[in-house]
Amino acid sequence: MKPLRILIAVVILLCVSTSALSSTPLSETVLKHKAEEFIRAKNARQQPNTSIEDVEKFISLFSDNFIDEHIKFNVTVTKKSELRKGMVAKLEDKVYFCEVKIDQLMFGRNVAFIKYTEHAKVKPSHMSKAVEYTSTNIVSLEFDDNGLIKHLRRHHG
Repeated sequence: MKPLRILIAVVILLCVSTSALSSTPLSETVLKHKAEEFIRAKNARQQPNTSIEDVEKFISLFSDNFIDEHIKFNVTVTKKSELRKGMVAKLEDKVYFCEVKIDQLMFGRNVAFIKYTEHAKVKPSHMSKAVEYTSTNIVSLEFDDNGLIKHLRRHHG
């Protein structure tokens, strides 16, 4: 019985590894464009004049089955409705300005790593005064075969 189990395990492993390698990887040019598009959409949804359309544009970058992981805060979001709800709630904040700039990009197989600096002044709706901050963060964007984000990891500075 053991040889049969081993054979089945080997066949399954080969099938999984073959299917993982069969998809065509996104080129570095495409990954760079997608990373820049992500930062533009992130920046657009944090402006004094941000609209629901800006939120929807950001959400449209994600696949239907995605993971949005905030490492530092141990928070994971897997539903677009939950992502939308949080972003729409942030529209209640008073944003004086926000600027997100890419510092560095690195690429792997269907993944982009973005190191960026965010400088903003915001008065969150639940606070009595504004907060101005500058932070450097790193995110990794893993893309599916359609070029949509399937896994976002946010490493806060």
